[in-house]
Amino acid sequence: MTAADTDITLEVAVKDFAGDLLAIKKAFSHVESLVGIPNGYVVGPPSARFGWTFFTLSFRHDFQSRIEAKFSGMLARYHDKESSQRFARFVSDYLNSRGCTVRIKISG
Repeated sequence: MTAADTDITLEVAVKDFAGDLLAIKKAFSHVESLVGIPNGYVVGPPSARFGWTFFTLSFRHDFQSRIEAKFSGMLARYHDKESSQRFARFVSDYLNSRGCTVRIKISG
């Protein structure tokens, strides 16, 4: 999967790259099985600065759509006008609730 195949790309910042990346992969493995779409995201190359490691998470359109459908009740509690911003906030909260200490913003 390439960036051209994706619908949304998020910029992720973590303090413990190895530990948080493992937790992110576990969390999304669970989501992939819930929505029935394998390989729904791609992790970009890491870059370390200021004690943080930065990388991108790019989501396939069908994976993002299924996540939004499956977790529509949770997404509804975010009052952002932009659906991409709601999705980014959901991903951030979802990952943080699964033991990942992440900061996320929309790439662009």
